Order: sequence, then structure tokens, then C-alpha cells
Amino acid sequence: MKTLTRRDFGVDFGLALAAAILLPATTARADDTEVHIDNFVFQPAELKIKVGTTVTWTNRDDIPHTVVSAGKFRSKTLDTDDKFSFTFTNAGDYKYFCSLHPHMTGMIKVE
Repeated sequence: MKTLTRRDFGVDFGLALAAAILLPATTARADDTEVHIDNFVFQPAELKIKVGTTVTWTNRDDIPHTVVSAGKFRSKTLDTDDKFSFTFTNAGDYKYFCSLHPHMTGMIKVE
């Protein structure tokens, strides 16, 4: 069994410190989620989430879409691969739709 010296501790501590500084920190939170817009459909069409969750919509269609919940939030027109995010700070049901294609609807239920 090897006895650690102060020098060994210093090297180990230095390597750990360097790794902590050099490795990128992740900023995504476990309670963030995504909705994809694909083939004129929001997928998933309904989500149940907790207060404080950020939902990000990504347009995967070849044509523009929007994400609108009357009086709550409104995205700009999203071209292909554009994203829109909204953080839900209050409980409740949030119906939303695409203002360019009103038959496209979704629901976020926030607990």
C-alpha cells in the first residue's frame, strides 16, 4: 500500500482543478423539454410539465410556422430549423396554435 505524500495530493488536486476549468459546463436543465414541428403537426401535441420548465419548439418543416398562445406568448415566424423557447412560470393549461396554419394546435399542461 502506497502512502500519499503532500506532493501526490498537490498533483491530484491540480489535475482535478484543471479538469474542472477546462471541461465545459452543461447549461441544459433536466426539466427542459422540446416540441418538434414536423409535417404540419406539433409533436408531442400535448405535454405535462412542472412550473419552471422551459419548452423549446423547433421547426423541422420546409415552410414557416409560428407558436402562439393567446395573451401568453408568441413566437416570430420560424423558418426551417428555427427555435422558440418559453419558460412556464405559472400553473395552468396553455393551448397554442400556428397563426399561419390554425389547424395546427397543441397543449401544455403546467402543474
